[in-house]
Amino acid sequence: MKKPCTAKHKNLYIRIENKNMAKVFLGGVREASAWRLKVIPKLKIEYTDPKVGTDTQEDCDFLLYVITPNMIGFELIPNLIDASNKKPEKTLYCAIFEEGSKAFSAHQRKSLEAVGKMVERNGGRWLKSLDEVVDFLNSYE
Repeated sequence: MKKPCTAKHKNLYIRIENKNMAKVFLGGVREASAWRLKVIPKLKIEYTDPKVGTDTQEDCDFLLYVITPNMIGFELIPNLIDASNKKPEKTLYCAIFEEGSKAFSAHQRKSLEAVGKMVERNGGRWLKSLDEVVDFLNSYE
């Protein structure tokens, strides 16, 4: 069995014990969004992709919520805030402001930044780019 690992991110230490490898639930926009195609090949930890499987978030160390201009509904945002309240140590948030030919308006960006600040106040993590998401998650390899 692999030794427990300790990783540091922004002066916060989290210990993952009795597991072979950390695992992330790739929640977020399911519509015509390519963010998973950018993240998955770079991950060095296990992941659950609800878009292609039936795995749940129950056995995951992290719950990633990625919001892009391709999202159709807004149910993801209350789910994110709920997770940041109930499981702040697991909750990761990333908003991608532009994707392909779509972009959030200035007002929408301001709202998504307010969501990020709320996630942080609740104890979750607001990661500002997909590269930052990958770097954070891979620190738990």
